[in-house]
This record gives sequence, structure tokens and C-alpha cells, in this order.
Amino acid sequence: MANQIHPMAIVDPEAKLGDNNIIGPFCVIDKNVVIGNNNKFLNNVTVHFGARIGDNNEFFPGASISTKPQDLKFKGEETTCEIGDNNSIRENVTISRGTASKGKTVVGNGNLLMENMHVAHDCVIGNGCIIGNSTKFAGEVEVEDYAIISATCLFHQFCRVGSYIMFQGGSRTSQDIPPYVIAGKEPVRYAGVNLIGLRRRGFSNETIEAIHDAYRIIYSKGVLKDGIAEARAIYPDSKEVEYICSFIENSKRGVIR
Repeated sequence: MANQIHPMAIVDPEAKLGDNNIIGPFCVIDKNVVIGNNNKFLNNVTVHFGARIGDNNEFFPGASISTKPQDLKFKGEETTCEIGDNNSIRENVTISRGTASKGKTVVGNGNLLMENMHVAHDCVIGNGCIIGNSTKFAGEVEVEDYAIISATCLFHQFCRVGSYIMFQGGSRTSQDIPPYVIAGKEPVRYAGVNLIGLRRRGFSNETIEAIHDAYRIIYSKGVLKDGIAEARAIYPDSKEVEYICSFIENSKRGVIR
């Protein structure tokens, strides 16, 4: 089907649009933009230079996609902002495009980015994530699949967030959040394994118990690498425990405890 472009929308003739997109009034689509199929842009959405948008996404009023990075090192290099499929980008969400550091900002598939949140330059958001209202990611933050982050949270530049975590509203962190945990309190710290979230995602009781025991072992040691070695020895065949161990080993900012 043909695209439905409101007469009060502005679409640059160099923008490449797929089929069956709906572009509402007062939307602006810049040049060097590629949009797939079946996307819906409600009124007042701005899609800037460098956007690469997949299929079946919905953008709500005031969203600003692939905007110029706020990093003062940005010198106008040609970079992109890549958004996958089946995402819901709510009101006033801002997503910057990349810088020379990584060249692109990435949002995967099936994410819900709630009202007024910000994704800075070179961030990578995985699949199936839920990010609450007014949460802010500084540059080059990585959020892995199925993370749930509540409202008004703050993430320092370069932080990494593991899969299947739940992050308490109003919290802030300058360290990495390892997978499968609940992170909360003030200052933010490990508050247990995300049991309900893991059960909802189909993890078996045996797997959840291995995850729980691995964290008990790792965090009971004064030196994390000692706990990692012990957890690996006890659960040599668990990919979930290996994910936890490798995440902590590779952390550049240190993990919460």
C-alpha cells in the first residue's frame, strides 16, 4: 500500500520510505533517512539526518529521532541512528545518532521507550526492553535484552546493563548492572535475583536456583574473581552462570554489589 503522508508534514525528497507508512501532521523527515514498512508517525515527530528505521514501529508526538549528539567532541561526522522493528517510542523521547566513537546508536526490536526518556550517542539497546518515563542514558551505555528499567533513572556514560534485570525507579548508577538481578535502594546495589521476571520469561526453577546460588557464591567472596572461579567449578555447564561470570570479568566500570 502507498504511504499516507499528511499534507502538513514535510518529507525531504531524498528520504527513502517503504510502504504503508502513516506520517501525521507537522512531522518532519530529513534527508539521508531510510524508513521501512508499516510505521506510524503521529503528529510532530522529527526524524533527523542519519535515521535508519525498520518496520512496524510507532512514534508518538514530540519524539526526536537521530538528533545531533550533545557530545562536544562531535564534529559533524556522518553517523546513524538505527531502530529495528516493533518498537513503541512514546512522547518526547529523544534518541541521538552516533559519533566517531562507534558510528551509530542502536535500538533493537520490540522495545517500549516511555515518555521523555533520552538515549544518548552511541548507546546500544537490545530487544524486548522496557524503559520508564524520563530515564536518561548518557553516551555509549549498553542495555541488553529484556531489561526493565523504571522511571527517572540515570545511567553514567559507558555503563553496561545485563539482560533480564529490574532497576528501581529514581535510582542512578555509575557502575555496571549484572544480568538477572534486581538493583535498587540508595545508593543502588544488588537487591536479589529477579525471580518473578525470570519465571515470566520461562526460566526453570533449576536454572533460577543456579543463578541465585552463583550470586551467593560470587558476592560472599572478598575478591570477586575467587567467587567467579568457584561458581564456574560448581556450574560448569550452565550458560546462565557463565554469562554472569563473563559479564563481571569484562566489566570496565565495576559491578554493583
